[in-house]
Order: sequence, then C-alpha cells, then structure tokens
Amino acid sequence: MRSGCHALLFGLLSLLPLSAMGDVPTVAAASDLQFALTEAAERFRQATGRELRLNFGSSGNFRRQISQGAPFELYLSADEAYVLALHEEGRTEDAGVVYAIGRLAWLQRAGGDDLPTQDDPLAGVRQAIAAHAAGQGRPRLALANPEHAPYGVAARQVLEHAGLWEQSAALRVLGENVSQAAQFALSGDARGGLVAYSLVLAPTLAERGDHVLVPEAWHAPLVQRMALVDGAGETARAFYAWLQEAEARELLAQYGFLLPGEADMDTDPHP
Repeated sequence: MRSGCHALLFGLLSLLPLSAMGDVPTVAAASDLQFALTEAAERFRQATGRELRLNFGSSGNFRRQISQGAPFELYLSADEAYVLALHEEGRTEDAGVVYAIGRLAWLQRAGGDDLPTQDDPLAGVRQAIAAHAAGQGRPRLALANPEHAPYGVAARQVLEHAGLWEQSAALRVLGENVSQAAQFALSGDARGGLVAYSLVLAPTLAERGDHVLVPEAWHAPLVQRMALVDGAGETARAFYAWLQEAEARELLAQYGFLLPGEADMDTDPHP
C-alpha cells in the first residue's frame, strides 16, 4: 500500500512545473538588462510555467562571484570577456553565445531645452565643466564604475575620445552598476550621465528623462555574451535556449540592443 502511495505521489509531482519542485535557478545578469530581461523572464514563465530568480548587477562583480563558486546557473554579461575568462577557468559549460550588442546614451532629466544634439552628444558634459570652472556650482556627471562595469568602461572611452576625461574628474559620480548610474543621472544635482541605451528606453525611465545616442565608434563594442554555469539545471537550460529564439531577440531589439549579425545603427530608432 505504501509503495502504491509513493508511486501516486511521484506521478503527481511529475505533473507539476519544475519551479514547484524547487528548480528555480538564480540568473546573474548585467544591469543594462534590468527591464528587458525582467520582461523576458515573465514571458518565459507564461510560456513554460517555470520561475527564475533574476539578480542584476555589474558584470565584473558577477564574474568574480562565479569564479568564487556563487550558485548562479546562467550568466549574462555586458562584456563577453568576463564569460570567456570564466570558461577558461572551467566555470561555464562552454564559451556561450553572443546575445546582443549594447549601445551607450546620454541621459538627462526630461523637459529641459538643453538636450544635446545627435551630432554633439557630449555638449552637456562640456557645459557642466564650463559651469563648474565659472563657479556656477558643481553639476554632476554620472557613469558606471569603470573598474567592474562594462558601460562604465565605454563611458570612460567616450570621454577620453572627446578629451574630457581629466576635465570631468571633479564632477563624476560613479554608480556601482549602470542602472544605478542612470538613477544618478536623473537626480536633482546632475547635468546627466552616460548610461545604457536599453535603460533609457524602459517606460519608467523614458517618462523621466530625455536621451541622445552616443556614436558606436567612440568606444569599443559592447559585445554581450551569456553562458550556462557548470552544473546548471533544466530550467536554466530552457531559459538559455529561449533567449536565443525569435521572440526573445525581438524583445531585445525593442530595448535598443543590436543583435548578432545586424548592421551597425548610428541613428536613434526611438527618438
């Protein structure tokens, strides 16, 4: 009788979604994916019944944590170098795949008449530097920390390209990740900031800020790669596969990401 009950229980459990049986993987994702991946995970849940735990932060910090054995099952980095380094260490199942190419944008509070033009996206930086030099306050310039955030590295490269990195030193405020930098850029004492294009397109930020794209040629490509961490479970594998399908790719494109194999895009398709 007891064996029959066990068989019945096993049969009932097999009918439940894997998330109900404890297979709820934790995903480490670059913070530029905060809005896009949250929507992707919800669509995945609706389609499969499987749940995910999404952890957003700087790619460099996640790379270090995974190297130290943090229990993530899927890693989506804003810099492919971090994934490739983990693969060399034997921490990921393989080298993974490129899922997107990121873009950098200037973001400032909405409603002003001083938004830089597409031809001169760093005009706000120069204005802030000039105002500070003239004793007219200390307008902040936000970016992610270049020490561990790929979008911070790109922002530094852009400022160096324009000869403004040293001049802007006293005005820079660094976010732990690019999502935090976007919040800093919209604060009351900030002139603006250099952040991920995918964030400024999200409704919650789009209604609060105005933006202009920064030319891709001004910084190294933001090639974003993902990989399964060694020992990943079935739900993580299913989501990894789903992210490579047409619906997920279309969603990433809606958030301003270029997709692998697409032509370069130097104009803003979401003015």
